[in-house]
Amino acid sequence: MKKILVIEDSALMRRYLSDILVSAGYTVDFARDGLDGLKKLVEFKPDVITLDINMPQMDGLECLEKIMSTQPTPVIMVSSVTEKGAIATLEALEKGAVDYVAKPSGSISANIKEVQHILLAKIKSAFGIKLSSSVKARSTARLMTEKQALSLEKTKTHDRRTFGNKKYEIVLIGVSTGGPSVLQEIIPKLPADFPIPIVVAQHMPSRFTQVFSERLDKSSKVSVQEINGTIDLRAGNVYIAKGDSDVIISRRAGVLVAEMHIMDKNQLWHPSVELMVSSATKATAAENLICVQLTGMGNDGANAMAKAYQKGAYTIAESEETAAVFGMPRELIQQNAAREILPNHKILDSLIKLARVS
Repeated sequence: MKKILVIEDSALMRRYLSDILVSAGYTVDFARDGLDGLKKLVEFKPDVITLDINMPQMDGLECLEKIMSTQPTPVIMVSSVTEKGAIATLEALEKGAVDYVAKPSGSISANIKEVQHILLAKIKSAFGIKLSSSVKARSTARLMTEKQALSLEKTKTHDRRTFGNKKYEIVLIGVSTGGPSVLQEIIPKLPADFPIPIVVAQHMPSRFTQVFSERLDKSSKVSVQEINGTIDLRAGNVYIAKGDSDVIISRRAGVLVAEMHIMDKNQLWHPSVELMVSSATKATAAENLICVQLTGMGNDGANAMAKAYQKGAYTIAESEETAAVFGMPRELIQQNAAREILPNHKILDSLIKLARVS
């Protein structure tokens, strides 16, 4: 029987989580803070850990670093959706946490059962995650510290002289579980004059996408912003679809635009990769699209990308060797619709190469 360690300082939240996890058939043990959690880590040897952020004696971030450096184990953060909670959660994902679940109503959420299906799905997915050496490395050193990010000289230019590509109009990226880490491997390393706008549908709540886009912008040469309303898509820019909504690509006065839309109830995940890609094929010829399917559970976007591929789109799927969860890219590959299958550290090179094609 799979074992789950719940590290949470609230006795009430421990009871709520216990009801959910035990009912699902898991063996559960508890720790009241980070120090207690590290002790239970050795004694209980869990398969997956759920970890709160705000705890006495040792908070979740410090505990996470020690878990990853001593006994690497898949960790799912359970945090609030406040701005402070979102910042800490994204920091945890950079340090090696594999996923997160947002508490629906603050630190002590009596209504946690509202998201139990999400929690259980993410726990099930976490059992199959193999922590790569790159994930373990992030437990002791971030990809880029805040100090480095703030001191980075950013040239926000749309100069195309080093590229000259006019074939592709837009890059569409679909990503879910493990997304923040892999996007940190790609977006901050793009050159400032990258000539193709990029739109990202990352499954996240709205508070998280806002904070995430701000953090990416600080660490990137290209401009990164959340889509909140309707916005023209310009070269040298990356656009993050707003959480708790969907994004539609259209054309107005000859210019491609991204529009925030109310969540489509026919779609399981949001922002929906499927809607984003299918709308883009109506706004421009499929041969003008680059579609990238990154880590994530489920199949969001695979069907739309496969249809676009059949009409000439260039498609890239993240390979199993680096995908935290191989669900979304595997679905695209199984439809024989991936032009390239690449580890995440090679996707950047492929995008730059495609942008240089005249």
